[in-house]
Amino acid sequence: MAFLSGLCGCLRRRLARSRGDGGDEADNDGGDDSPDLFFDLRSLQIATNFFSDLNQLGHGGFGPVYKGLMPSGQEVAVKKLSLNSRQGIREFTNEVKLLLRIQHKNLVVLLGCCIEGPEKMLVYEYLPNRSLDYFLFDKKKAASLDWTTRFRIVTGIARGLLYLHEEAPERIIHRDIKASNILLDEKLNPKISDFGLARLFPGEDTHLQTFRISGTHGYMAPEYAMHGYLSVKTDVFSFGVLVLEIVSGRKNHEGKLGAEKADILNYSWTLFQARKTLELVDTSLESCDPDEAVMCIQIGLLCCQSSVSDRPDMNTIQLMLSSDSFTLPKPGKPAVHGRIGRWTTTSSSGFTKNTNGSTQTGATKSSGGGSFAEDYSRNSMSYSSMDEGR
Repeated sequence: MAFLSGLCGCLRRRLARSRGDGGDEADNDGGDDSPDLFFDLRSLQIATNFFSDLNQLGHGGFGPVYKGLMPSGQEVAVKKLSLNSRQGIREFTNEVKLLLRIQHKNLVVLLGCCIEGPEKMLVYEYLPNRSLDYFLFDKKKAASLDWTTRFRIVTGIARGLLYLHEEAPERIIHRDIKASNILLDEKLNPKISDFGLARLFPGEDTHLQTFRISGTHGYMAPEYAMHGYLSVKTDVFSFGVLVLEIVSGRKNHEGKLGAEKADILNYSWTLFQARKTLELVDTSLESCDPDEAVMCIQIGLLCCQSSVSDRPDMNTIQLMLSSDSFTLPKPGKPAVHGRIGRWTTTSSSGFTKNTNGSTQTGATKSSGGGSFAEDYSRNSMSYSSMDEGR
């Protein structure tokens, strides 16, 4: 396959960089160093007890994830591409190429991959505390996430996204920021994972229009879900929803809470307008810093504004979170989930103004929360059912 030779080249270059040389030395010593980043199938079978159910950590659109113990004693997480997944091959290639370009403490570390016959796997560092959703949406487990930890998770995710948008060798838009894609290390520090849907923006490009809409309902910015407009503000919107989830300890849509509280954006906006913002804070928290909590909720609302140009970028968000003197602007009304709402942009962002949702430029038009596009159903069904972590 063509992508295999490309991956091999990327892996060799990463290996050369990690050893501090220019790459030529590795090719001239008579050996091939790339196996250091390639795992053979047999070793991964043994490490995962032949991919037993007891070792399975979770399952998503890509395929199942297993915990493995290598002969060296190193614990790993093995993401195994489903053999009947055609879409997964593109995601597999995309994730390897992107993760080999980047390195940050708030991004998951790719250790290597395995490509033997029909089998294709990605091998990551193992993170013992599973994903954020495992704790956040379980009232008993949520007690493990005190306010200090939650605020640290918010700031860590912000730093990771800032790196992707502004500091990586080339701008990267993740496209699927959500609680299940935030993994937690042994100290409950966050690491952004699952780059299968990420898009690379070479050069000075800041946005594009795409006909392939991929992501998860509830976290997707309306201008992207409805019209295919993709920019860094797409991730900003998802981050805003996630921040509100972290503060409240609830999912972005909870029908059992009733019409008034079901949608987290509308409910947060209602509380903010009534100056009852702190009522959104998770009741399982024994205590919290009220100033930090209000700030996080306001940032979440700023990130989810209908006006794309009014949403802050990640650099501004980082300043908001880290500065004691930063005055937050008042947020505008949040965008509407699940249907075409009123959203506006400026010409500098490359988007066009839309006030009634009548135009359709990219994705499948939806009149009430239906399918967004061909990738929507697969990604919306991704979930985590973890027993140990990944």
